[in-house]
Amino acid sequence: MYLCYVDESGTSDLPGNSSHFVLAGISIPIWNWKSCDQEIDRIKRKYDLCDSEIHIAWILRPYLEQTKIDDFVGLNYDQRRSKVEAYRKSEIFRLQRSNNPKLLKQTKKNYLKTDSYVHLAYNERRNFIIEVATAISKWRDARLFAECVDKVFFDPSKASKTIDEQAFEQLVSRFEQFLQLIGTDGSHRKGLIIHDHNQTVSKKLTDMMKRFHQTGTLWTSIDNIIETPLFVDSQLTSMVQIADVCAYALRRYLENGEEELFDLIFSRADRKDGKVVGVRHFTNLSCSCKICRSHRKSS
Repeated sequence: MYLCYVDESGTSDLPGNSSHFVLAGISIPIWNWKSCDQEIDRIKRKYDLCDSEIHIAWILRPYLEQTKIDDFVGLNYDQRRSKVEAYRKSEIFRLQRSNNPKLLKQTKKNYLKTDSYVHLAYNERRNFIIEVATAISKWRDARLFAECVDKVFFDPSKASKTIDEQAFEQLVSRFEQFLQLIGTDGSHRKGLIIHDHNQTVSKKLTDMMKRFHQTGTLWTSIDNIIETPLFVDSQLTSMVQIADVCAYALRRYLENGEEELFDLIFSRADRKDGKVVGVRHFTNLSCSCKICRSHRKSS
């Protein structure tokens, strides 16, 4: 049995606030699940993040208040958190008096989403993510599947489906084909998709998966993926958080050219005969990014 943990990065809205939408899945055989999960827990413990969700987009943001605290790096974790919390409280009180409800609401959201990480300076937060990505890159039995959609080149009228629907069908197809391929040695491989819970898409993806079981996708019948996606709370499931890291690394490379995380994550992309088959960049034919070059590679 293979578990494929799935999460997204960017928005599927057109135009939305990101140029790309990425749906990524990281597949792990069940016999390696526990050791992978424990390895991530060990890294979290090192940075005092044992019970914290890895939400990479919030982790890697600059926290302005840290720059306003004298010798922040020289303080211990408890002192840092105390100083940051005190600053944030004063800022909330200030905004409450400023008659700017929109800014107050956004600031409260920012503080809530980053609360678990305020004891870490930016370089420490980045080192944490690099350690996580390095661990993923060494999981030899893990496979990365992803659809990375450049929304500039996506035409909903021609596609006859939405961006997130196309991405899900592509990911399901590639995971299924992977399971078919590794099952040719006489063994029988089954897979289960575990998706970050998203109320806006869970019913749609469940209905799509039911249809795939009946009639297949555009590219393959579904013989090895069992059930409909299992939707879970990413705060409680570390391996879904790993899918978030993968999706983020792919999107940031495509939008900003950030290679360090990408190179670590992309090393786990599913390949056949030296060619990347598990990850696609949906864009113009002249694209020369690493994904497109690897997708065209023949040896």
